[in-house]
Amino acid sequence: MALPAWLESCRQWVLRPPGTTVQLRPLQEKVQRAAERRRELEQLGDAALNARARRSRADRDEVEFAAAARECARRALGLRPYDEQLTGALALAQGRVVQMATGEGKTVTAAIAAAALSADGPVHVLTVNDYLAGRDAQWMRPLYERLGVSVGWITELSTRQERREAYACDVTYVSVNEAGFDFLRDGLCTDLAHRVQQPLGAVIVDEADSILVDEARIPLVLAGATLTGQNLAQRMAELVRQLRHDEHYVLADENRVVHLTPEGAALLERALGGIHLYAAENLDVLTAVNLALHAEALLTRDVDYIVRDGRVELVDSFRGRVAQRRRWPDGLHAAVEAKESLTSTGGGTILATITLQAFVNQYSRVAGMTGTALPVGDQLLEFYGLEVVVLPPHRPRIRVDEPDRVYATSEQRDTAVLAQVATTHATGQPVLLATPSIAESEALGARLRDAGIDCTVLNAKNDAMEAAIIAEAGTLGAVIVSTQMTGRGVDIRLGGSDQHDHARVAATGGLYVIGVGRHDSSRVDDQLRGRSGRHGDPGRSVFFVSMQDDLITTFGPEKLPRLEPASDGRLDEPAALRAVADAQRIAEQVNLEIHRNTWRYHYLLEQHRATVAALREELLTGDRADRMMAQHRPADHARLVRAHGRDRVASAAQAIVLYHLDMAWADHLRDMGDLRESIHLHAFANLDPLDEFHRAAIPAFRQLIPDVELRSAETFAGLDLSDPDWTPADLGLERPSATWTYIVNDSPFGVDLERFFAGVIGLLRAGWQAA
Repeated sequence: MALPAWLESCRQWVLRPPGTTVQLRPLQEKVQRAAERRRELEQLGDAALNARARRSRADRDEVEFAAAARECARRALGLRPYDEQLTGALALAQGRVVQMATGEGKTVTAAIAAAALSADGPVHVLTVNDYLAGRDAQWMRPLYERLGVSVGWITELSTRQERREAYACDVTYVSVNEAGFDFLRDGLCTDLAHRVQQPLGAVIVDEADSILVDEARIPLVLAGATLTGQNLAQRMAELVRQLRHDEHYVLADENRVVHLTPEGAALLERALGGIHLYAAENLDVLTAVNLALHAEALLTRDVDYIVRDGRVELVDSFRGRVAQRRRWPDGLHAAVEAKESLTSTGGGTILATITLQAFVNQYSRVAGMTGTALPVGDQLLEFYGLEVVVLPPHRPRIRVDEPDRVYATSEQRDTAVLAQVATTHATGQPVLLATPSIAESEALGARLRDAGIDCTVLNAKNDAMEAAIIAEAGTLGAVIVSTQMTGRGVDIRLGGSDQHDHARVAATGGLYVIGVGRHDSSRVDDQLRGRSGRHGDPGRSVFFVSMQDDLITTFGPEKLPRLEPASDGRLDEPAALRAVADAQRIAEQVNLEIHRNTWRYHYLLEQHRATVAALREELLTGDRADRMMAQHRPADHARLVRAHGRDRVASAAQAIVLYHLDMAWADHLRDMGDLRESIHLHAFANLDPLDEFHRAAIPAFRQLIPDVELRSAETFAGLDLSDPDWTPADLGLERPSATWTYIVNDSPFGVDLERFFAGVIGLLRAGWQAA
């Protein structure tokens, strides 16, 4: 049966090799020329070598700098970078994304590239967490000092002064979230002296596929803290707990959407005093009900989130760890807190927001590195204009990647996993067992201990100790049970962190990576595999999958082929392997389309943000506010200047206009959030929600700046500067007394977008089956 043309095109997109790659030969030729200078540089004293490195950096001489940096690294760190690392450093300095396998030395590669880039201005190295920012900066400091480059780092606990000093360095290591939050805070400063960042120059993004693709659409938020709606959320949580699945509510669209049934609505209406739940005057109540129902039916503790120290903390599905300061948007987080009977942390008034994608694009030059860039090469090119350089490993990879083992049920899968771990452990071969959720990691860990197998469970609840745990995962007989391994940032060396037992562990076959269930991104699976077989070491990897896994039930064929499992539940037929592979490909395509659609929504807001930011910069650094008030209130302006002098009047005008601009922008963000929540209703009239969003948002923004000028002029008319201690608060212009930052898991257009992609999944399923 022939596929429709558009569906065949989609299928071919999924099957074709992705990515735009750069030829290695020109880079390798430069590295070869650098290698020819080895003997000459080794004979130089430290002072002469350092001077030569600094001179070549200032002269932007790539070959000379690569040669000198290599020798400096050998003396400073005891590590002589391989040709592959120098090739990667040159590629990063040219603004590429470098694909380097796990354990190939990305940290040194990035340091050499950052030092080269710093000749043109400050460089940020963006990491996935605070631990890596501090570790890498301190580890590379001796190399940077030889190269004449200052280095600093920032963590969540850094003070404003510490941040300012770190950003003043030539190279700054900082997590992407902290850098983004500092950018937002700087954007609301009313005094240039309070800013901490320098103008954004070059950036090197670690775990580039994770930050630039998987998390690209996540908005960073700066809010003024408030507490609202806690009682209503608690009341709805209590009522929703009484509802029964399939009687009072149903799940739809691949268990992504939950709806009340008529019986459920009637029960709630009676419990709420006989109200009409769907009447316009009860919109707030209906919203609270839907949020509570979503929290109860669709979000699972120890899978989607954990509760720790009295707080709900989201779990990053790609890393299997707590996503620091991340929240669900639009009241859902408060609904989950109510579900868990916790005190609400409040939603706050959003003062500023920017997506990670938009933030990274603020830098003048972007580069990145990761072990799995090629599969998302098209997206890196589409969203950032970045090309990929694929580096070969320093030593050939000899790891054995076994075919997936597919089972009929999750229980049969887990039984097989436990048997495999026991068999492997008996030989002394270390095992890294990766599970899809915290709950499963703890359950499998408990079953292993019951079987007499000592193991360490590494998940979102003990992430503070993860580096030490991972570093020893390659010791003889070790069994580590983890969630995902993306972004862990620590190599697993055979024989332990000091490799004292390397030969014995290698003789057992090296690290055995066992994945429990496939992730909806093949890159995450590949990164897990990459923990084994580093630097030519032996290793093995295999994935155990069940037809009950979420990936298969959500994205797999609706009607699975008739398969006859073996006595242990294993499905050996090629059709079972195809079903798993097809489900993963469909999941990747759906996630890409969600990325594109959410970026289309955020792109307009980003244009608005950039316009407001440019005006704000003009107000803060020039006399735009003073001129504005002189134009709108000439008599008042002239009177005040005669009485108090132009400088004082200009300062007051600046404070007034900045306040109204910031509040107008916060109001605009709130209105756009409300609009986004309701815009999906236009789909019922066969209108494109995105088009309708733009149709409403553009005129609203056009009115923003004229409104700011009008409000500022009205405030200026009542200005009295006779008090020498005058402050904007004297006119009621009070900013939030405290601000806080968080991240939201964004899902623009809510249910409607989910319905659309449910339809896409169905069409893709039909296409795979027809093919």
